Amino acid sequence: MNQFILFAILALAGIGVLAAIILFFVAQKFRVIEDPRIDIVNDLLPGANCGGCGYAGCRNFAEKIVKSESLEGLNCPVGGNALMNVIAAEMGLMAAETAPMVAVVRCNGSFAHAPSKVIYDGASSCVFAHTLYKGSSGCPNGCLGLGDCVVSCQFDAMYMDETTGLPLIIEEKCVACGACVKACPRVIIEMRNVGPKSKRIYVECVNKEKGAVARKNCEVACIGCGKCVKICPHDAIVMENNLAYISFEKCKLCRKCVEECPTNAIVELNFPLRKPKADTEKTETVPV
Repeated sequence: MNQFILFAILALAGIGVLAAIILFFVAQKFRVIEDPRIDIVNDLLPGANCGGCGYAGCRNFAEKIVKSESLEGLNCPVGGNALMNVIAAEMGLMAAETAPMVAVVRCNGSFAHAPSKVIYDGASSCVFAHTLYKGSSGCPNGCLGLGDCVVSCQFDAMYMDETTGLPLIIEEKCVACGACVKACPRVIIEMRNVGPKSKRIYVECVNKEKGAVARKNCEVACIGCGKCVKICPHDAIVMENNLAYISFEKCKLCRKCVEECPTNAIVELNFPLRKPKADTEKTETVPV
């Protein structure tokens, strides 16, 4: 009996050794040798794993950088140009300068401008509410005010303004990761150039309804009148689906469109105050 037990033990030990040898050679045959530069680049990255670079995390981005022959189109929004220059020096490549970006909320449907017509009593999630109703003001494109964008921000660069019911961006903290853009089911948040001295002009509305309907739900809605398109000397404004859009790449910040807009749907940020003019009252034309 003892001989059978000993034989079984030896047989199992032999099988184990044989399996270990096979696994060793298989591992050597199919092993993947990772480029050590990936760890170097990954250590340089901020480790935010925010996805603003377009990749799943900082390590995935590091792998892409190491495997690429150029840094063209690659950018870490958290580290910005300074970080990309450091990585470029480490990799022996050239880093192109990218204009700093910031998130902007393209909706001004505050409690004052877009009074509530209904009361929402459901889950505190914009994604959930978006599937149920148009919104408290009746605007199908306006901010729902439940703060999904604020929750998504890892950098405390946003908060909900209790007086307006709209999210506010803290420019100094925004790293342009784009998490809030992805979190908003109404697509009212956009990444735009910071602009010279933080000056920006954009249409603070995404409502694509016709003028009379849009204005009924929000007094500062874009009504698709096209006046801004006609007055822009730089062809920076296009009209599509009853909604004006200002290209930040073409806009020269002349502010002519701001004065021309009859509903004050175009916002200008960080500009000096205008000098008062006589007879500057706007005439409003609402398309039907």
